[in-house]
Amino acid sequence: MSGALFGLTFALAAPFWALMILAPRWSWTTRIVGSPLVVAPVLLVYALLVLPALGAVLPVVTAPTLDGLRDLLGTADGAAAAWAHMIGFDLFVERWIFADARERGVPALLTAPVLVLTILLGPLGLAVHLGLRTRWRPAVATSADGGGTGAVAPAAPVA
Repeated sequence: MSGALFGLTFALAAPFWALMILAPRWSWTTRIVGSPLVVAPVLLVYALLVLPALGAVLPVVTAPTLDGLRDLLGTADGAAAAWAHMIGFDLFVERWIFADARERGVPALLTAPVLVLTILLGPLGLAVHLGLRTRWRPAVATSADGGGTGAVAPAAPVA
């Protein structure tokens, strides 16, 4: 069963990644990935893998050791659960990157490679986005322009 759930995990996240990367300006993309519930199917897969093995998992995560974690992840169930864990958190972080980039006006052509990097090497993609986002500031409504134009100007370079 862990093999099937392993394969299912990626398949559940891929459509949302495709929307953010390939159709970032489509109105439905923002509506769909705007909900944190897009990660719910992946979290369900994680629960299906972890809950039956909670007796083996809890000691490893409450008092982690390198050997204990290696032994847990060295099983098919452990590796599949770790994969679902990573995919769920990556998708959630990618939703935030997507929304934050849109709010700041970061060009989609810059955001797309960051999302791909986040899919492949999660924390590195997040780090790149955190660096990139310093160049743009979110749109701010002002009373002078009747509530804001929605335009976003690049921020001044950070020294």
